[in-house]
Amino acid sequence: MNTFGYAGEILKIDLSKQIITRLETADYASRFLGGRGIAAKIYWDETTPETRAFDPTNCLVFITGPVAGFTRFSGCRWQICGKSPEMEPETFSYANLGGSWGAWLKYAGYDGLVVTGRSPGPVYIYLDSEGRIEILSADHIWGKTTIETQEILQNEHGKEARVLSIGPAAENMVTFATILAAENASGSSGLGSVMGFKKLKAIVVKAENKKRPVAAAPERLQSLAKQVYEINKRNWEEGHQKTLTGRLTACHGCVSGCSRRTYEAENDHRFKSFCQATLVYLKPALKYYGAGTDVGHLGERLCDKFGLDTVVMEPLIIWLERCYAAGILSDQDTGLPLSRIGSIEFIETLVRKISFREGFGDILAQGVLKAAKVVGKGSEKFIYDIIANRAGETLEYDPRLMLTNALLYATEPRRPIQLLHAIAFPLRRWVWWQQGVEGAFLSTDILNNIAETYWGSSEAGLFSTYAGKARAAKKIQDYGYVKDSLILCDLIWPIYQVHSEDPKLGVGALESQIVSAITGRNIDESELLKIGERIFNLQRAIMIRQNWGGRRGDTILDYFFEEPTQGVYFDPECIVPDRDGQVVSMKKNIINRVEFEKMKDEYYSVRGWDVASGLPTKNKLEELDLADIAIQLEKGNLLK
Repeated sequence: MNTFGYAGEILKIDLSKQIITRLETADYASRFLGGRGIAAKIYWDETTPETRAFDPTNCLVFITGPVAGFTRFSGCRWQICGKSPEMEPETFSYANLGGSWGAWLKYAGYDGLVVTGRSPGPVYIYLDSEGRIEILSADHIWGKTTIETQEILQNEHGKEARVLSIGPAAENMVTFATILAAENASGSSGLGSVMGFKKLKAIVVKAENKKRPVAAAPERLQSLAKQVYEINKRNWEEGHQKTLTGRLTACHGCVSGCSRRTYEAENDHRFKSFCQATLVYLKPALKYYGAGTDVGHLGERLCDKFGLDTVVMEPLIIWLERCYAAGILSDQDTGLPLSRIGSIEFIETLVRKISFREGFGDILAQGVLKAAKVVGKGSEKFIYDIIANRAGETLEYDPRLMLTNALLYATEPRRPIQLLHAIAFPLRRWVWWQQGVEGAFLSTDILNNIAETYWGSSEAGLFSTYAGKARAAKKIQDYGYVKDSLILCDLIWPIYQVHSEDPKLGVGALESQIVSAITGRNIDESELLKIGERIFNLQRAIMIRQNWGGRRGDTILDYFFEEPTQGVYFDPECIVPDRDGQVVSMKKNIINRVEFEKMKDEYYSVRGWDVASGLPTKNKLEELDLADIAIQLEKGNLLK
């Protein structure tokens, strides 16, 4: 296989033995493309069913895709994959990051980095485009925040260096600890704690002499870049996020940028203001101080510095507030100033106690679900309208409003935000159109067309029925795993072809042309989506091997069946399109248990899995060129 689009090598570093080896990217790329696909196969090969998150045999895979290094496609994102302690039970998971660190890894000459083993003392990895690869002492930066670590290592290695690091929370193996990389790109899903367990403080990549990837058809790729820009410009309208502050900024290689902003604070360090993270402490701060306070943004900064996932911290803070109001927890019980939630003192104390696992912070470091079990006294009832899953992540894109999302929550290891957006983003734009927002154009007819093209049927776009949702979930996942393997930005792709010069451009059409121009492989959209299906089935095999349990593991939290939905942030009245262009409200809807199980039946059927157990079938895995995976599952009696 040629190396068009790829650096050609994946580094493997064993921290226990201090051994550095190399893997050939070509051994993985033909079947699994890049990103999540290659990472999942490496993880499958390197681990066993008995591997735990905090185990030297757990491997972390830092991986790019074939589009990384080529600008103007929003394809320079990268992922970190490995077994995470955040979920119950522990499972293979992933973090998806932007910024520039991934592109710099590729410019240094590597498609990925695999880290196994555990160092006896704190270390960091340094590698550059000149071939230097070193495991260096991190004694001088252990205990430092992510921001401090980046500053120290850039002073040592130069401003050109791109730094990925963990903070005190990960060092102390807080289960929802994050990783922070260049340009404040944050990696969640608890994988920071795995770095902490491995005593790996940071990874520094330097590419002064950039080894830029080469495209098989550079002129064709340049033409596609222009086409992507024009189509994106015509087919997208952006809403306003009033909680954001600072100036607009973009990740390396972005086609247009998004709502991501940066601003200076605390000795002129740059911090990000973006999406959910801005909400982690916003409401409590506004309630405590009133309008105009910056304390909400302080909460976001502290989480990034110490390495705590805002998606877990937000519901955790709400739960603490409710427990205090109910008299279940007090300042004296916890050592936290619960009576002053919203204040600077509270958020600073909370972040430090969790990050260093001090006192009650040691309980909270396990996440809100486990904390509620420990506290008891009825505190469990205060979490089930604010979390989305068994990882204790905040609820967004409610499956009671968007029924397809129920299957996505049930079959994914973590809150699959990039898949949840597939329904939520078009619906949000339709709500803007309904509200008469200036510039909004995604009408009911357009939404119906999106449902037919991207979700599999017009029924998938009818939010009041369970029909068509199983096929929609499969289509969304297969395409989503293509994105996570190229790796394309979720906020840009797919570009819905509404105002298009070429109405024949369907699901994966532009993406397949980009892949073909970069790699030289003649891949059409159907083959590209088949690769996505293959990667999803490989991840399913990993989860089944880790005792996910098939059907019994594909569950959602009980309250979705019992408590009526009260609305989502972009659609508080839960208005949705219905048959014949009617608008109805899904407010106070619950998911019907019997219908949910029927959706699972249909989902397993369209996946080609065994309907009774939810286990993959030998025939399906062989059809997807996963016969080697089928053999190993069969040995464990995990195949039908």
